[in-house]
Amino acid sequence: MPQHRKIIEIATPYQADANNGNWRTAHRWQSLLSRDYQVIVQGDSRMPKPDTSATSELLIALHARRSAGIIQQSRLTHPDKPIIVVLTGTDLYKDLPHDAEAQESLRIADALIVLQEDAIQHVPMPYRKKTHVVFQSAKPLVAAAKPAGKLNCVVVGHLRAEKDPSTILHIFNHLPVDAPIHILHIGSPLNTSLAEASKAKMAEDARYHWVGQLSHGLTRAAIKRSHVLLHPSIMEGGANVIVEAIVSGTPVLASEMSGNIGMLGKNYAGYFPVGDAKALAALLQKSLTDANFLLRLNIACQARAKLFLPSIERDALKNIISSLVRDI
Repeated sequence: MPQHRKIIEIATPYQADANNGNWRTAHRWQSLLSRDYQVIVQGDSRMPKPDTSATSELLIALHARRSAGIIQQSRLTHPDKPIIVVLTGTDLYKDLPHDAEAQESLRIADALIVLQEDAIQHVPMPYRKKTHVVFQSAKPLVAAAKPAGKLNCVVVGHLRAEKDPSTILHIFNHLPVDAPIHILHIGSPLNTSLAEASKAKMAEDARYHWVGQLSHGLTRAAIKRSHVLLHPSIMEGGANVIVEAIVSGTPVLASEMSGNIGMLGKNYAGYFPVGDAKALAALLQKSLTDANFLLRLNIACQARAKLFLPSIERDALKNIISSLVRDI
């Protein structure tokens, strides 16, 4: 390790209280890289602090559109400082085709990072050569014993449209009333109407329970104890909760869209069409009654687990950083 550690700045457009994927990625990377570098996280990249920007050796900016201001300012005031832009789900699947600021961030960047392998095909062709896949990671946990005769499911995602909680709320319309399938839903009420719908579903069916936001430790414990993680998102850059499930011995049932395919692989058996509660209910029934199906999902997930180790994520980040600043 160098005697005087170089300074890396990570800019994210969210504060800690957002408790979302961008913020968690920034702080996980700070932890992974802090052994080798001094890492400073800026909680709101739209309002950078000039003194930090001036002293850092390299800028990592999460979100091409929301961090466009600090990306452009850094290039203007420190033209030789390398910039890495991390593309989020909103960048890849919403903003890039039409948003000029997001497109400019890609042009300015010395390197781009995507968080799952399917994302590459959604990066504009001229920028794919400077795009790197860095899978997210989580500390592996010892798998828990799961009770037989019922299916305990967990959903981890704030109540907002992109996470598609409505699909979860409609699952029980397609299941027998006596099916021993229980769903624990963890996430903040970011959308009032979705929160009201979740409360109504709890009152209607005791098998669904929304608990709001929990601590990270309690959330990981809930994932570990569950038979399956349900992940119905409409749009994802690469969900770390999938990683946390896989490295905890819990398989995933996920919507078949790019961000999930890039995490779980193209031929994974646990996909359902986006927004299709009936298809997800059928997978739950199969998971409950067909032990071989659940075993098949487990085997497939464990085959992917080696991609999601903290050491792998740290080495991938260090390799990209070293390629941009040779003496860092």
